[in-house]
Amino acid sequence: MRKKIFITHCSGKKKNTDRQVTPDELYTGTKIQRFMNRCKQAGVSWAIFSDQYNIWFSHIRHGWYEKHPDQVTPLEFKKLVKNSAVKLKKYGAVYFYGNHRSHYFHPLYKEIINALKKRRIRIAKIHHLDEIT
Repeated sequence: MRKKIFITHCSGKKKNTDRQVTPDELYTGTKIQRFMNRCKQAGVSWAIFSDQYNIWFSHIRHGWYEKHPDQVTPLEFKKLVKNSAVKLKKYGAVYFYGNHRSHYFHPLYKEIINALKKRRIRIAKIHHLDEIT
């Protein structure tokens, strides 16, 4: 069975903290909390695509940050893609959850998905929480 992981984009709604936390402690938005809870219930590997940290695995701790996708420079974009590809290459399947047609789905994430596919990362878009199994 090939190893799989579910990811979604980060959220602007965060708990302001001065300590290192896991993503489920930092992000407070309803949609991202539903994603993380569904992944935990399903017992699957999951991560958040962060504009600051790239692929942020569920068990890793980082500090609070504020970075909007509009603030990502071309050089930062290249680094995000490169570092994300390195982290995701061990997975046979990557599922990116989100409403890919919504205004909440920033164009940066579409660009990231396309760039990862060019690096031979097997990434598929999913739209519903019940697809997380």
